[in-house]
Amino acid sequence: MDARTRNRDDRHEILPGFGHITRIWDSKENLYASKILPGEYYVTCEDEIITTVLGSCVSACVRDPATGVGGMNHFMLPGDKTKRLDQWAGQDSLATRYGIAAMETLVNDLLKQGALKERLELKLFGGGKVLAMDINDVGNRNIQFVREFIKTEGLVAVAEDLGGTHPRKVNYFPKTGKVMVRRLRALQNRAIADQEKKYAVTLSKKEVAGEIELFT
Repeated sequence: MDARTRNRDDRHEILPGFGHITRIWDSKENLYASKILPGEYYVTCEDEIITTVLGSCVSACVRDPATGVGGMNHFMLPGDKTKRLDQWAGQDSLATRYGIAAMETLVNDLLKQGALKERLELKLFGGGKVLAMDINDVGNRNIQFVREFIKTEGLVAVAEDLGGTHPRKVNYFPKTGKVMVRRLRALQNRAIADQEKKYAVTLSKKEVAGEIELFT
């Protein structure tokens, strides 16, 4: 048994509601890594990595630097480019309601773990146009939405890597706020785009339950 294995802490606490998230031991970073898929999010109070791969989807990495609690989501707006996003707060479209749910559910869970809204630090990633034939430019719509959301909610993004034509692998370290981003090769675009297409089909058939407001 080497030193890295001996340092592994199996007492790592998973918050209620996140037992389904895939977790692996990252021997390079000597930390657990929790992998989220499209439509998922994850919140932790532990020193660990949250990781995902993004094509046209967007992830918000959010934490409270004072408490170290942090999380990440992975979302896409369903619908088409004819939906206006500049007045999302007053709309009742599935696209708008889903995007709001993805952001507010993450923020609310952080606040329930002791974070304060005024201390939240946000970093934004994704929204790439990974397929040339994407006439709806889903990535750009996701970017528009998340920027408008944080502006309306009085939040600030301290860093972002959005847009472009490459998918991204994102590793987020909520305890420190560190983010490692690797742009993936164009050959990997198709597999990521196919995964997101399947996800988009499920969204078109999905209801968003109720109204969600920021927890206070």
